[in-house]
Amino acid sequence: MLIHLHVKNLALIEEAEVDFGEGLNILTGETGAGKSILIGSVNLALGQKMSRDMIREGESSALAELVFQVNKNTEEKLKELDVYPEDGQVIITRKISENRSICKVNGETCTAAAIRKIAALLLDIHGQHEHQSLLYPERQMEILDNFGGAEIGKAKEETGKHYRAYREVKKELETYEIDEEQRKREISFLEYEIQEIQEAELRTGEDEELEKVYKKLANGRKITDALGAAKVLSGYEEEGGAAQIGRALQNLSSVSSLDENLDNLYSSLSDIDSLLNDFNRELSSYLSEFTYSEEEFSQVETRLDLLNHLKAKYGKTIEDIFGYEKEKEEELLRLQNFEEKKASLQTELRLREESLGKACEKLTALRKKWAQKLKEEITQGLTDLNFLNVEFDISFREREQYTAQGRDGICFLISTNPGEPVRELSKVVSGGELSRIMLAIKTLLADKDETETLIFDEIDTGISGRTAQKVAEKMSVIGKSHQVLCITHLPQIASQANVHFLNEKNVENMETSTRIRELSYQESVEELARMLSGAQITEAVRKNAAEMKDLAQQQKNTRLK
Repeated sequence: MLIHLHVKNLALIEEAEVDFGEGLNILTGETGAGKSILIGSVNLALGQKMSRDMIREGESSALAELVFQVNKNTEEKLKELDVYPEDGQVIITRKISENRSICKVNGETCTAAAIRKIAALLLDIHGQHEHQSLLYPERQMEILDNFGGAEIGKAKEETGKHYRAYREVKKELETYEIDEEQRKREISFLEYEIQEIQEAELRTGEDEELEKVYKKLANGRKITDALGAAKVLSGYEEEGGAAQIGRALQNLSSVSSLDENLDNLYSSLSDIDSLLNDFNRELSSYLSEFTYSEEEFSQVETRLDLLNHLKAKYGKTIEDIFGYEKEKEEELLRLQNFEEKKASLQTELRLREESLGKACEKLTALRKKWAQKLKEEITQGLTDLNFLNVEFDISFREREQYTAQGRDGICFLISTNPGEPVRELSKVVSGGELSRIMLAIKTLLADKDETETLIFDEIDTGISGRTAQKVAEKMSVIGKSHQVLCITHLPQIASQANVHFLNEKNVENMETSTRIRELSYQESVEELARMLSGAQITEAVRKNAAEMKDLAQQQKNTRLK
């Protein structure tokens, strides 16, 4: 649920922080006090486009921050969007300036589009001027399926399983949609590629071995020249290292007995002489064995060219080439047994389509059964909300293609005036009516809807009396299983509040600002009295307001029992 809102420099708000509670959170205030800024700040944080004119006069930027406490189910869904709540909390921040907008989730920058996907899991906003999900057929189908609960859910799961099996075969069969000439050309080309690889008689690691040999042979003269020079300089010729050290040893030998300290020098030089002798023997052996053959070099070069040619065509390594060969052999076998395999797949596709069709028919039957119940209950709910002579219906149509959700397309239809035929919601209802329709639906689905926070913006427009009381009671019912934030002008609804907030406008030093504060019990009664009577509040009005609030609480306690 939404536990905290922080707004800075947005419209009339200089800075405000609000801690929301569980159940029904009510926001009231005088007309023009800026109650809609609450919805505006939430929408701003959740990535909705907003005019830069909303930035408070004289400021360069505005900030909106929301803190949500989410349950385990929502937490798992958020992880699918790469959002990982910390201690079960999600913090969404958006800062807008004249030049840019920055969105962050738990401190990490993300796009406004990503924020909107995340927001869909956290809350649902319903207001006269908001884009209503209820108008979308997909959302209407979701409402029906949720109403049908486990019965429809199980049928959908079964349908999805059959659909995936059907799509798997259909996708494979699509690879057989080629004519005979094309098939022959593909067979010929595959045979050529396989033969080219097989004739090369490749050996794993062969390319690495040949690279070493090629490098050695390609630099043969450079190697022999360098080793020859090293042999002369370290050898036994007049100026060679071995000859020079030999003479040095003779000189040390003649005097080593005269001073015992010379023994160490003689020993060290003797070791060097031994190492140099070993080196010269190994050098001579290498030179005697090293041979350079133009024929061998040409063979190595030709073989490497072939390997590199094959790697350029079929894979970066010899292992990749072997993998490519296996893949093409399987493809060749498929094409060689083309007609038999195609016929087998066509038979399998028909069987799977039959199974899918039966699953879809079962799902459709269940949906129609639950649609009748949903239609009756929504009609009753709308009647309670002052939709006189309302007629509500759910139409079905069969889609051209199968989907994982079945083959149904549905549409909510309504007529709010006697004698008028039912038509699609989007072509009939106003924003206020649509909010009350959603309220009726939300009441029915209160225990099944997984969205934790619902926001209703002035859904009471155009209602009063008994209808207002019914709306208030329905809001209270939803508040039992959801967190509800509601902006209202009606005392009947405000009296149902678990938490009551007041939006106030103040003018100081020729500057207008607004603030939101939580009301105590007595302050809430005073606000209800203002809503009941207007400017002049008498003791009788206060008593009436207190009675209204206490009665609402008694009714809530009764419903909870």
